Amino acid sequence: MWITPEEVLLANALWVSERANPFFILQRRKGHGKGGGITGLLVGTMDVVLDSSARVAPYRILHQTGDSQIFCSIACGSSRKEITEHWEWLETNLLQTLSIFDNNEDITTFVKGKISGIIAEENKSKAALEDEDSGKFREAELKMRKLFGMPGEEKLVNYYSCSYWKGRVPRQGWVYLSVNHLCFYSLLLGKEVTLVVQWTEVTRLEKNATLLFPESVRVSTRHTEHYFSMFLNVNDTFKLMEQLATIAMRQLLDNEGFAADHSLPKACKTLKNVSALKRDLDARAKNERYRALFRLTQDERLDGHTDCTLWTPFAKMHIVGQLFVSNNYICFCSREEDLCQLIIPLREVSIVEKADSSSVLPCPVSISTKNKMTFLFANLKDRDFLVQRISDFLQRTPESGHSGSPSPSTTPLSSSLPTPTGAAGEPSQRRHYSPSLPTATQSLLRIYQKDAPEEHGPKTKEKMKEESWNIHFLEFGRGVCMYRTSKTRELVLNGIPESLRGELWLLFSGAQNEMDTHPGYYAERVEQAMGRCTLATEEIERDLHRSMPEHHAFQNEMGIAALRRVLTAYACRNPGIGYCQAMNIVTSVLLLYCTEEEAFWLLVALCERMLPDYYNTRVVGALVDQGVFEELTRACLPFLYEHMQELGVISTISLSWFLTLFLSVMPFDSAVLLVDCFFYEGIKVIFQVALAVLHANMDTLLDCNDEGEAMTILGRYLDNVVNKQTVSPPIPHLHALLTSGDEPPPQIDIFQLIKSSCEQKFGSLRADVIEQMRFHQRLKVIQSLEDTAKRSVVRAIMTDSAFSIEELEELYVHFKAKHIMSCYWGASTTAAERHDPSLPYLEQYRIDLGQFCQLFGALGTWLCGTHTATLAARLFRLLDMNKDGLINFKEFVTGLSGMYHGDMTEKLKLLYNLHLPPGKQGKTQLCGSNNSLINSLHCIQCNIVISVSEVKDYKYYLRMWAMENEPKKETIKDLRRMNQEQFIELCKTLYNMFSEDPLEQELYHAIATVASLLLRIGEVGKKFTNNGANKPTDTTNAQAPAPAAELLQPEKEEPNGESSSGQSLVCRALAEAQLETPPQQTSDEEVKDDTSVSSYSMVSTGSLQCEDIADDTVLIGCAGDQQRRGSILDGDWSITFEQVLASMLTEPPLVDYFEKKGDIQARMAICKMQRKVERQVSLSSDHELAQLST
Repeated sequence: MWITPEEVLLANALWVSERANPFFILQRRKGHGKGGGITGLLVGTMDVVLDSSARVAPYRILHQTGDSQIFCSIACGSSRKEITEHWEWLETNLLQTLSIFDNNEDITTFVKGKISGIIAEENKSKAALEDEDSGKFREAELKMRKLFGMPGEEKLVNYYSCSYWKGRVPRQGWVYLSVNHLCFYSLLLGKEVTLVVQWTEVTRLEKNATLLFPESVRVSTRHTEHYFSMFLNVNDTFKLMEQLATIAMRQLLDNEGFAADHSLPKACKTLKNVSALKRDLDARAKNERYRALFRLTQDERLDGHTDCTLWTPFAKMHIVGQLFVSNNYICFCSREEDLCQLIIPLREVSIVEKADSSSVLPCPVSISTKNKMTFLFANLKDRDFLVQRISDFLQRTPESGHSGSPSPSTTPLSSSLPTPTGAAGEPSQRRHYSPSLPTATQSLLRIYQKDAPEEHGPKTKEKMKEESWNIHFLEFGRGVCMYRTSKTRELVLNGIPESLRGELWLLFSGAQNEMDTHPGYYAERVEQAMGRCTLATEEIERDLHRSMPEHHAFQNEMGIAALRRVLTAYACRNPGIGYCQAMNIVTSVLLLYCTEEEAFWLLVALCERMLPDYYNTRVVGALVDQGVFEELTRACLPFLYEHMQELGVISTISLSWFLTLFLSVMPFDSAVLLVDCFFYEGIKVIFQVALAVLHANMDTLLDCNDEGEAMTILGRYLDNVVNKQTVSPPIPHLHALLTSGDEPPPQIDIFQLIKSSCEQKFGSLRADVIEQMRFHQRLKVIQSLEDTAKRSVVRAIMTDSAFSIEELEELYVHFKAKHIMSCYWGASTTAAERHDPSLPYLEQYRIDLGQFCQLFGALGTWLCGTHTATLAARLFRLLDMNKDGLINFKEFVTGLSGMYHGDMTEKLKLLYNLHLPPGKQGKTQLCGSNNSLINSLHCIQCNIVISVSEVKDYKYYLRMWAMENEPKKETIKDLRRMNQEQFIELCKTLYNMFSEDPLEQELYHAIATVASLLLRIGEVGKKFTNNGANKPTDTTNAQAPAPAAELLQPEKEEPNGESSSGQSLVCRALAEAQLETPPQQTSDEEVKDDTSVSSYSMVSTGSLQCEDIADDTVLIGCAGDQQRRGSILDGDWSITFEQVLASMLTEPPLVDYFEKKGDIQARMAICKMQRKVERQVSLSSDHELAQLST
């Protein structure tokens, strides 16, 4: 590329001049291209290690005038082709002009001005790109694509200098982190090391520091481990690796591919080595931490944060912390954990103003809300800018009191749909949900406690709790703008009173904000979802009466109907989750303390933010937390962990504990207190209580000998965790049967259990540590699920395939890799169409025609040169039975199995089918199968009509139903006849298939003989079809009235005429068979003279390029071309598959070819070798390598 002219003092240092003229010199850097010796090796090594190749291209052009020793660099290039284009432009456009000048200074000025003008023109078109990425970074991205063969769609995120450990030897080089791959390149003294790892293949990613690998990063896959060390900033590199691996795991889980955020604010200045994607990922990481800290919705984006102090009237002091501003909220978090936290929705803000500064209160900002609360922030660094940003966001906030941002719903529906109105403008009566329903305004517990007697125990403690919370509200505020302090946490651990439980659950979970910003959303989802029949609704109906059946609120239609509406509305909102078991239990508890709409938004907060991926088809989130729990048990209770692992108990108990938040294993009155803590503290409290339960039973668990005994001990313990302060009537529990009647076990106070676990034994557990452990377990769990899916698929099709289990697993890896690659490198269909997690494992991954053609070319045995893509397309259409443009793995293996393991009859039958209309035109069934099915159904119908007068028992109808549904096995007689055009296409395919076989000439001779025989058979059959009359065929009856010259017209006639003079019997017969004229009679001598064919290559001219035609090649359709032009195919000519098979069996070379078994292992090994980890190459330039390859 052209560069701004710069002076170069030492023109020949580390450079070799290759071309020169009076004004310009073209140079190549030592270490690139051929030669160079030791100096070249050292320079090449230095360029890689020091990354000088990103600053100094291997080729450059210098400007020189006269005897001056000062040179100016005006162009550089990464390849000889690029620099040669610049050199030729200079010679063509400037040399003649420069020869006119007399003064050297004028020449230099003119050249510099010309080059600067060219650069300015190029920058106009690249202005947008220049703003995003620096020139050096773009060069590094181009270098990555060149080194690793990546397409333009693969985006580089960042690259770092590091060492890659190959054995015990470190190789210094550069690691390139792209969106989908981890790549490494090193070149030391001529030894090149290249590594490419897909992020979807990573099973473990960890940072460690050992004596052998100091400050290293270990990247593990299923088969190997890679170590990288000597990073300048290992923490930054590792965080980026974690983000990219998380994106890859999300892609495996639900096909959420990476999409760059183009709405990011542009950087104030172009950073030297930071790409736009790196800024995007950094912003995403900050947004995720911000949303998790304050329980905000997924669409909330952090605009910025700054250090400040907050005046707390309840403590009469300034608290140091950070102020966060986003598009809908102003939030504050103290530097000391749990000291103070504040969330101010912008919809509640009435005034933002700058207060008077003083030495005690510098740069203060006052924020007032609509409920008469005022918050005073001080010590702000850039107060004016902060106030302006908040004012800008306030202007975008709707006046109606709810935000205009849409809900993070997976369905493209409006977040505030209008209420249906009648003719008079009044709201129309809703069919399924209306504000008049009791559950729309009250919780189920309040409805059913109206008539409850007062003898269920004193309510003194409950009233004392309510009074404590009322005092807290007066001191710290109430609602979404409440100060959340350590006092708030203490009150939650002591239990939330029933009258306030729904309100505080909404507040602490963040569901209150989402409900306030989307009025009417729940009602619209209910009306949209109710009455539909889907898989989710069927599962919901099945589990409705299993949801807390012991509670009187769900022993009647009111509670069941409310539960149905909430679950169905959420399934409509998020069809990716739909409905999962355990959602009914959690939702039942929510409905006891909340209205329907409140329960719906709490369920949204649970499924989408607080328990991510818990309630999908594979409960990935619960499995991840199960792994985290095992890791925590190993760290906190090592002796118990080893014993429990031997019994296999942890994986059994933890899933039910986490999925239902202990609601299914603990008495309700006790478990609901854990739910209180969960909504305030998050998943951390569940881990703490689970560890406390194991610790309390450690002695008895160590004495257990089997899993059942351990489960009984834990079940009895949890069943006796009681809440002595409850005011609700006792609810029977499922685990009561586990209690021994002889000596009841001691009761455990739930408040003591919570406080001991959260404040004493396991109080040091931090949320950020849990998130880090979740990342490691997520890699392990998702890759384990992928392995399970692979085994399930292989087990499902192994009985129908001749491939071994190992071969099927390897084929599945290639098939899945092609699917995943298409997800981020583009395809004709979307990711959602190709991958549906709700389908069985066998049908989840699907590929389209383009991907199938690539796999067919890499793994297939019937390779036909340029004709391979056509044959692959025909096979794809034959395998695509439902005609949706996609095939699954079973269909893919079916096609390969026919080529590799079928006998001669099966292979020929497949080839025959590929050239019949179903394979070419895409009909639904294979030929013959549909007709046989229709005929069988017709016979059954006739038998039923004939026997209608007879009385048949149920066994007769069962037999008839079995006969009707029994698959009809297709025989060779069911195949339809092949016409002349299809036969010619079949011959083309066979000729191309034999082109690279060692017995090429024998196979050509054999297929020519068979073709001649089949042509004559077709002619004889035509006579019988026409009742022996040689009548001329009407062109309107021809099946394919295309000119023969158009089908097999040569691109270039032989100049010496050898093709015409040496035309054999088969060539003439095949050519004559394409015509409407009667066939010419052939003599016996011509039939016997088969040796005249063996020395020629029998091919179709339509399948060859002009340069591929040799002197000894017989071109079908060359002789008599002028006579045939404009003729049409014979529409009455046809043959059967039996005739094709019988003719093929007469030629031993053809029999041997089709009976030969293919080696799928060799083909798959070739595919693996396309990505070698280490290779020794000569240091040649791109242009020289391209010349060698051609």
